Amino acid sequence: MINAILASDRYKHFLQTIIRNNELWTLIDNEGNFALFEVNNAIVFSLWPDDASIESNLTPDWADYIPFKIDFNALEETVLPIIRLNNYIINIYPVEGRIGYVVSLNDFITDLNTNLKDNAI
Repeated sequence: MINAILASDRYKHFLQTIIRNNELWTLIDNEGNFALFEVNNAIVFSLWPDDASIESNLTPDWADYIPFKIDFNALEETVLPIIRLNNYIINIYPVEGRIGYVVSLNDFITDLNTNLKDNAI
């Protein structure tokens, strides 16, 4: 079960999966707003490798949200600028309502670029 895997290992799996599929997923409400939540006085933006991985997080608090696919173009042009502008923290692959692997925007970009280069060889 994925919930038994360490958050750091889910992060590695997340990076490999989004590179292979050229997409990642988040949640939006019925007005198209990204789902955000607060942890330790920081606003968190959550990402998953695929829509099936989101299912464990659709608790009653998230019942009004739907999975939303982000391609790499939208990630670069829309999502990352929103995260940067608002100083959000990125929560990678949370499961069963628990926090996932929390990473800064700069570290996420570095890790993604490193994995993209490694997979291009």
